[in-house]
Amino acid sequence: MRSIKIADVKTYVAKHIGGFHSKRLQGLESLDLSKILKRKNPYLFKAKNILTAEQLVRTFLDAYLSSQEETIFGDILEDLAIFINAQVYDGRKSSTEGIDLEFDRDSKRYIVSIKSGPSWGNSSQIKRMQDNFKKAKKILRTGGSKLHVVAVNGCCYGREGKPDRGDYFKYCGQAFWEFISGNEDLYVKIIEPFGYKAKQKNEEFQKKYCQIVNQFSYLFMQHFCVDGVINWESLVKYNSSSEVPDSL
Repeated sequence: MRSIKIADVKTYVAKHIGGFHSKRLQGLESLDLSKILKRKNPYLFKAKNILTAEQLVRTFLDAYLSSQEETIFGDILEDLAIFINAQVYDGRKSSTEGIDLEFDRDSKRYIVSIKSGPSWGNSSQIKRMQDNFKKAKKILRTGGSKLHVVAVNGCCYGREGKPDRGDYFKYCGQAFWEFISGNEDLYVKIIEPFGYKAKQKNEEFQKKYCQIVNQFSYLFMQHFCVDGVINWESLVKYNSSSEVPDSL
């Protein structure tokens, strides 16, 4: 076991965080209003008494982007966890289906499925992870190997009061980062590097975001407003009618 150098973490994050901002901006630029309107729940937004096109467009857009950003940033955190573990325990990205990280410690082989937060999946998704753990253990023990394999669901933030799940362990937040690094304070120390050029990148994103809001609001008013009032019936038909509508 080696100690992780925070300077190395900062260098790694500075080198790779640009990918998050680039993908985030590319995702925004690739959007079209049709895609957003077809994927979001119009009944929910009617119940929230939204009255203006801009407010509705912002709400739809923010909900869509939030989900997209969680996915993009989750990949960044996963790669960082693998990098850190490689520095400390010579861990490696796994080639086994459903397993993100493998490493050896204390005469045990750890197989890790990395998720962003503790509430990441439904019962069928958790069952799929458990099945992947079972398959991975079977592969690693091929040929009569007596290798002691331990399965772990690691979550980059949050907490878990009962880590022992029987056939696997679930470590979240501080417990996860300490598990892969041996450093109990790492979960706090890694937050600062993510602010690298954040102000500059978010100003660029905000400029494009406002442009998209204006464009989408204008387009929405043309198709779904009558005398300046949102035509909810028309919007619901566009979202849910059996007849697939054309793009706007």
